[in-house]
Amino acid sequence: MIGIVDVGGGMRGIYSAGVYDYLIERNIDFDYCLGVSAGSANLMSYVAKQKGRNYPFYYEYAFRKEYMSFHNWLRKGSFFDFDYIYSNLSNEGGENPVDYDSFKESKSEYVVVATEANTGKARYFNKSDVSRNNYDILKASCCVPTVCKPYIVKGVPYYDGGIAEPVPFKKAFKDGCDRVVVVLTRPRDYIKGKQSHMSLIKHSLRKYPETFKKIEQRNEKYNEAVEELKKMEKTGEVLIVDPKECFGITTLKKEKIASKKLYELGYSDGEKVEKYLKNFEK
Repeated sequence: MIGIVDVGGGMRGIYSAGVYDYLIERNIDFDYCLGVSAGSANLMSYVAKQKGRNYPFYYEYAFRKEYMSFHNWLRKGSFFDFDYIYSNLSNEGGENPVDYDSFKESKSEYVVVATEANTGKARYFNKSDVSRNNYDILKASCCVPTVCKPYIVKGVPYYDGGIAEPVPFKKAFKDGCDRVVVVLTRPRDYIKGKQSHMSLIKHSLRKYPETFKKIEQRNEKYNEAVEELKKMEKTGEVLIVDPKECFGITTLKKEKIASKKLYELGYSDGEKVEKYLKNFEK
């Protein structure tokens, strides 16, 4: 079984959107798809075989105040309005709906990770947790602390999946994958430092101390995972797909020219995945 893991990265997710459009064009499927944060949303479109669907979320919709803004923060307590993104835009009758039938009929296993706010532990969702016009697991997985209040799913508060599992490639192997493609949205040699403004984050998470503990450890966990992936790549067990540069795009920063360059880089790097899979077939 061959899997793909997408670590997300906010606005940098336009890179993996490019990767998936290349793969859809080539009719390349994965048996197993695991997404973190924005990566979970990108993978949903990929599993549904909706080429080009992800692109306008980063290049067009993200520039609307309804999508991400201080207006949202003041009005709803969250910088991102996930109900606008993953309901208003994504439901049937919305501006850019998920092809739910195609998504459900796909043979690819689909997994999304979110962080349980109360425990700081990873919660893995799957296709059975998705129903028509209900993409709450995406909202939970994308919920960045401090700039967003936790998203509630069936009475449980959740934050961004990358807090508990920054690079959950081990989950893919545990679930039965023999080979895994890991899509990073930063260059592989990037060293993640300690989160800035920790006192502010601690205050905002005063109700969720276990989640705060995970944030304190997140940079070390990310760096260790990438180093392990580099070693595994040499054996052929793993392929790392990463942008050589991000053109100034960050988790929250958006800029159209730079975003387009990052998308095009992702599309170009999709060929690396195709070559890797062909070598594996041999």
